[in-house]
Amino acid sequence: MPDELELLGRADPVPADGPHFGDGPLDHRAERHLQRLLRGEGPRRRVRLLPRPHGRTPRARLVWSIAATAVVLVTVLTALLGGASTPAAVAAPRPLAVRAHSTPVSLRDMTALADAAAADGSPDLRKGTHVQVWALGMSDDKPPVTLPEERVVRWRADASHTELVVATDPRSPGRPVLTDEGGEPRLVAEGHVLSRTSYPPSWSDAPPEAPPPHSADALRAYLTEVARPGVHRDPAALSTAELFDAVGELLDHWTLGARESAALVRVFAQAHGLRPAGQVTDRLGRPGQAYVYDAGAVRRMLVLEPRTGSVLGMEATFLRNDPEYGVKAGDVMGYSAWMR
Repeated sequence: MPDELELLGRADPVPADGPHFGDGPLDHRAERHLQRLLRGEGPRRRVRLLPRPHGRTPRARLVWSIAATAVVLVTVLTALLGGASTPAAVAAPRPLAVRAHSTPVSLRDMTALADAAAADGSPDLRKGTHVQVWALGMSDDKPPVTLPEERVVRWRADASHTELVVATDPRSPGRPVLTDEGGEPRLVAEGHVLSRTSYPPSWSDAPPEAPPPHSADALRAYLTEVARPGVHRDPAALSTAELFDAVGELLDHWTLGARESAALVRVFAQAHGLRPAGQVTDRLGRPGQAYVYDAGAVRRMLVLEPRTGSVLGMEATFLRNDPEYGVKAGDVMGYSAWMR
């Protein structure tokens, strides 16, 4: 067992770059470390993950506590990644920029476009998802890091399914990717398999496992159940923030067909405070129409395909500084990009 001097040195209750208190009281950080020391614990790294603010997969439940989905503009210190010889991590994405002088498309007009695109009923609804996620990892004693990964979930005819998660970042093909595999950030080769899991047959008639309906009213009730499972609520009481979260979870289970996408645009058109922003190019290089909603410390952006109204992506950014975790207003806290 380490002796007291070693424990004290590792706890570092009075860092060299901290304020000098003399005989005065220690700051909160020092007090926490000393309490751990007195309990016989070494210093710990506490990581908060802000992955896609959506979904209830085991990785997603490592969870984000500033807002519901995951990414921030940061510089990863080489010491964090294991030494000066470690290749530099890819910088986190900047917030999506609305194209200057572009014409915003109202959600009412987008509803008409989505209805027209759904006239022939194709493509069809499909269970499973293909999503690229940029997730935020934060700690109280290390700089924030961005953890990009791609997840593919495919269902079989017997109701069994597989989930493949790989470390990849389409912004920098061929370059190493930062991951938290093993509990500490490290670089791995692009395409490194983080997990490959097969699940036995399973069935559920509860959202989001149940197929989503393709009428706006029924879909809103469905999303209300996703947002607050097991709680009887009036669908009209579904908040815009809850709507974003519920849609993210829906899209992590299903690839919507044309009719479901059209119904979803109608639900978004009824959302309070969601306003058109203009044209953007999403993280995968696809053109889209952006819609934004500000609430509290978070700005949420919805990106819709401009001809069909299908959801391309969702982004969440900080509106306020959070010095404790090293993030600033304008930093991206989470992003998901869905593909067919």
